[in-house]
Amino acid sequence: MTTRDVCIVGGGVSGLTASIFTARAGLDTLVVDGGESILARNASLENYPGFPDGLDARRFLDLTREQARSAGAEFELGVVERVTQRDPDDPEAGFRLETEGGDPLEARRVIAASWPDSEYLVPLDVGRSQQGSKYVVETDEAGRTAVDGVYGAGKIADEPHQLVVTAGHGAKVALAVVHDSEVPFYHDWVTPEGYFTGRGREVPPGCEEIDDEERRRRDERARETILEAFAEPLDEEPTMHPSVDRS
Repeated sequence: MTTRDVCIVGGGVSGLTASIFTARAGLDTLVVDGGESILARNASLENYPGFPDGLDARRFLDLTREQARSAGAEFELGVVERVTQRDPDDPEAGFRLETEGGDPLEARRVIAASWPDSEYLVPLDVGRSQQGSKYVVETDEAGRTAVDGVYGAGKIADEPHQLVVTAGHGAKVALAVVHDSEVPFYHDWVTPEGYFTGRGREVPPGCEEIDDEERRRRDERARETILEAFAEPLDEEPTMHPSVDRS
């Protein structure tokens, strides 16, 4: 059985964003996606920076998943039912994740980024508190829980239910994971050629210098991707809240 560096429970915006950062840092990252993100219920996404006239939330989800895959993250469809420590006497041994109807998974670190139905974390005693009908996990400012190697990102960590917040929190938690993993990492940053080397410095871990030809090539590819994604209307309806009777 492969032991992943990071297993992210939840394929919503916080989990996807976290996976982009951990994968780009070189960590073997698996996202366990339990199904459709609640963002898919949004009829028109109007408050995300950079889109002055809004955009389709489903299209945003598709593009973010594509970005996570391009970064190197892998995906598995499933619902995590239980997370336990592989060896309670050895914190470095990592965790075992049992999924509904699937094979168990193993990971050195776990990011809980699901909707705040946190029953699957009960065996770890991470610290949970009730918020209405849900249970959020208690974390520090970087998303770390009381159990080393377990983190909470987004709504399950009691973050506000807004896309820009959950995306940012997913990135913040991922950077904590990268730091705790002790992989060489300075900053996820692509700079123009000479930015570091022109000052007699080596390019720091996690950074990259590119020349003008490569910059133009990447810009062309980025524009092609976006133009293709937005060329036609997305023929998908938003998902209605399950309590609404549309018969």
